[in-house]
Amino acid sequence: MTKLIHVPALWLITLIVGLPFLSETVYTPSLPEIAQSLNISDSMAEYTLTIYLFGFAVGTLVWGKISDIWGRKPALICGLSIYILACLGCYFSTSIEWLMLSRFIQAFGGSTGSVLGQAICRDAFKGASLGKIYSSVGSSMAIFPAIGPVVGGLIAQNFDWSLIFIFLMLCGSFIVGCVFTKLSETHTKENRQPIIIMDVLKKMVTDKKVIGFGLLVAGCNGISFSYYAEGSFYLIEMLHLTPSLYGCTFIALSAAAMAGGLISRRLHNSYDSLTILYIGLVIVLCGGALFSGGILLTCITPLPEYILISITVGCMVLIMGGNCIITSNALSSALMNYKDCIGTASSLFGFSYYCVVSLMTAGMGLLHNDTLFPMPLYFLSTALLMFIVFVKMIRPKKAHAIVN
Repeated sequence: MTKLIHVPALWLITLIVGLPFLSETVYTPSLPEIAQSLNISDSMAEYTLTIYLFGFAVGTLVWGKISDIWGRKPALICGLSIYILACLGCYFSTSIEWLMLSRFIQAFGGSTGSVLGQAICRDAFKGASLGKIYSSVGSSMAIFPAIGPVVGGLIAQNFDWSLIFIFLMLCGSFIVGCVFTKLSETHTKENRQPIIIMDVLKKMVTDKKVIGFGLLVAGCNGISFSYYAEGSFYLIEMLHLTPSLYGCTFIALSAAAMAGGLISRRLHNSYDSLTILYIGLVIVLCGGALFSGGILLTCITPLPEYILISITVGCMVLIMGGNCIITSNALSSALMNYKDCIGTASSLFGFSYYCVVSLMTAGMGLLHNDTLFPMPLYFLSTALLMFIVFVKMIRPKKAHAIVN
């Protein structure tokens, strides 16, 4: 007899899934200071984000499989404990090599929040309820990109950048305590079966829609994380915002992501997930086009810095809102046919798209040339590729009716 699963609280799922995003956004205002403190180039400072994402990808590959064997709760506690110890390693870093190693380990442990948060949702919710819970989580966790840069900017402007990792260590400790006391196991022993990872992998690599959804999630996260990496140099060094003001711009971006999640949830009352996803793609494509057009206008006529800042933040508001709509619906739809091996499938899925995300952030670092042009054009190119992936690999007929 199947044991009844206790549905986890939305606030707890949001904390679990949101920690990795907090770990990134709280860190970005300090990138220029880290580059100066460790005597490294701006691009090398951005690569500390790339190594984080690569560690994240490796972690997602491991923790889902472990959670299929141990259960979600023990795997979460183990991974988050590694994350906490790695935060201490980051705090004591005195060289770029040590910081990168600590960031890799931090990401490896912290990735439990992303992959197992998704697995817990898929354990506890089904059908339309799953789409709604992903939209709700996506909307609720938008608070982390708002809090992170504000806190990080204040720390960077008033204290040493390394104190950011003490803040993250305390956040991780709090979440471990919540998981230990408040989370019930959603992957019960009755549902645990031996999973052969190669069998799951073979099924996924021949599933065109899974690959398409993975590329869409990778594109959205690639844009977001590339902005986290490049945005601080873009707005602080090139457009002369202070770190604290730069952090405050994320309040608008987070409000947009929250609005995107709420809109997605409301649209589920009338449309299916793929149609809603299409709407998100159109929004991101429009945001990328407006961003590129606005910055390219400077080739014709000089624009004041406050206008360029407004164009940047305004277009990123559109992009972040669309990203939330896309990712929440892509994630809820991607693994619907993998219920019997959801932890392992989540691991493989997360590993694949985070590898692409890490390559995208590395590409952003390579394109960094101390001008305003690479970032908006990079985002527009990504949005176009995402649209092509949708049409060629997913292509729901209902979505086309929207533009008719």
